[in-house]
Amino acid sequence: MGKDRRVLGIVLAGGEGKRLMPLTADRAKPAVPFGGIYRLVDFVLSNLVNARILRICVLTQYKSHSLDRHISLTWRMSTLLGNYVTPVPAQQRLGPRWFQGSADAIYQSLNLIDDEKPDLVAVFGADHVYRMDVAQMVDAHVASHAGVTVAGIRMPRREASAFGVIQTASDGRTIQAFLEKPADPPGLPDSPDESFVSMGNYVFTTEALVDALRRDAEDEGSSHDMGGSIIPLLVASGDAQVYDFAANEVPGATARDRDYWRDVGTLDSYYEAHMDLVSADPAFNLHNREWPVYTNLPAYPGAKLVDGGQASESILSPGSVVAGGVVRESVLSPGVVVKRGAVVERSVILDGTVIEEGAVVRNAILDKNIVVPPGARIGVDHAEDRARGFTISAGGVTVLGKGQPVPR
Repeated sequence: MGKDRRVLGIVLAGGEGKRLMPLTADRAKPAVPFGGIYRLVDFVLSNLVNARILRICVLTQYKSHSLDRHISLTWRMSTLLGNYVTPVPAQQRLGPRWFQGSADAIYQSLNLIDDEKPDLVAVFGADHVYRMDVAQMVDAHVASHAGVTVAGIRMPRREASAFGVIQTASDGRTIQAFLEKPADPPGLPDSPDESFVSMGNYVFTTEALVDALRRDAEDEGSSHDMGGSIIPLLVASGDAQVYDFAANEVPGATARDRDYWRDVGTLDSYYEAHMDLVSADPAFNLHNREWPVYTNLPAYPGAKLVDGGQASESILSPGSVVAGGVVRESVLSPGVVVKRGAVVERSVILDGTVIEEGAVVRNAILDKNIVVPPGARIGVDHAEDRARGFTISAGGVTVLGKGQPVPR
């Protein structure tokens, strides 16, 4: 990425995350813990920072306290060089109203662009798990001379209808239409059985973005959404191109995880993304030191296996203790304790949760600070779980919210 280009990063982190309830009962979706020690927002911020985009505004709104705190404590940049990552709450600069959509969030925050005066603006979502060298996308955008470049990931057509789909012209680059969850997604010119799905990541020429935001703000019938409103405006004027995520080369990527991208917007996708981490050859490799995912590590000692504790195909975070229990294909966050005779299988256990003696936790997500009593069973019998007020996902994962009591 040329040094003469000023790029401002804007991360959209105001989503309410209703489909991740109860994990989002008192935190914003981008603040949801992931992979043991991370928050979801760490992935997009790491991608931007690794690509040397070092001036970043994170737009927040719903239940943003833990997100704001995490960003403030973790993402401290060099003030000497004028770099920053800063949370920006809804400020009601244009009147007594909250953000009406992702485009309105940026429109109400145009002062950030006016102050920074960037040549380009990278607008990225905050709740996806992936690695990407954003600088390569910026270079492709500049070379295209388009107003906007949209990151697209190739997906089988039969799966693409659950997403926003990009229809391209015969050149495979110019966007002809942006289709919201189409029943019959269009194929690609070079691969008819695949479709381009929008990753929710955009690089704009500043002038094109500001002009589109102002036009959209005047449209009272608009949903004021980036994908649903702003991109179609630029598509209509022939000023939008797609960036093929498959062309992105991330240093240190493995053959298996180089094209990995997960939208973790539902409980099942959140759970499945964790299962992608735990094997010896993971679908997504957290151990890539050439393109690290940054976060704020807690002041815990190393994980321990004591009293015959066993763990296989699992992530044990700092401060976790398996004291005579068994852990298989699971992710234990900091401070989790699994006691004698307890079994944890294919589960995600968040910070500070204690699994008491003889308890069984299977195919479950347990939020922070839960105490599972001795001999209790979670995720073994869905009828029993429902009777105790636990959430059961569409895919059959049992989910408990932060501190939720577990009857004996």
